[in-house]
Amino acid sequence: MTGALFSYALLAALATALLVAALTDLRSRHIDNWLNAGIAIAAPLWWLAMGFGPMDIGIQLGLALATFAVACALFAIGQMGGGDVKLLTALALWFTPATFMQLVVLMAVLGGGASLAMAAFNMTPGRRESVRDTLAGLVAFAWVWCACAIVFAVAMKRPVVAPATMEAIAAALPGIWVVPVIALVVMAWFLFGMRHIMRRQRSRIEVPYGIAIAAASLWVMGAHTLAAARFAALTG
Repeated sequence: MTGALFSYALLAALATALLVAALTDLRSRHIDNWLNAGIAIAAPLWWLAMGFGPMDIGIQLGLALATFAVACALFAIGQMGGGDVKLLTALALWFTPATFMQLVVLMAVLGGGASLAMAAFNMTPGRRESVRDTLAGLVAFAWVWCACAIVFAVAMKRPVVAPATMEAIAAALPGIWVVPVIALVVMAWFLFGMRHIMRRQRSRIEVPYGIAIAAASLWVMGAHTLAAARFAALTG
């Protein structure tokens, strides 16, 4: 029981740190170094609580190094802030590779939707480009809608599109050749919309990506990490 309480206390502390990171990123577009350092320094206590062996610890360290390398590349091209890089690297020390991949996917979906929505609102309206502006706005709306649908499906543990709906769509298609044609049209529409949105920006915007990282982490903790901590306490 003591081990379980220790695990839950660590998860509560991590959840608190994530909420603080999200709040500070929203308010000042900055995540404090002491907060990221605290998350990283506390990771060995989590390994101890979960009963990690040398191999498990090595995997976590390797995952953190790989995350840091990829995140630094994104930072170099201006797609991620320095605080986000440190936060994501610190979190890689806590989550197993499988759960961390879920975190990254959710983070990308949420962060991408937020980025495109903010960019759409930051567009300079053009007198002669109302049609292009409308198409670009629809792209942003579709991206955000898809992001919400994916997050809802993951949270509810259900498919994004119901099998019955997929069967009905397949039956309505005149042939399988229509699928790649539709895919190409949708891809061209999205690329056009995103290019137009980025071209018409009033000014450079700073997206609070830490919020997406924190939200994805909290979901993964609730869906998987709590169960893993409970199992480790029962078996340890």
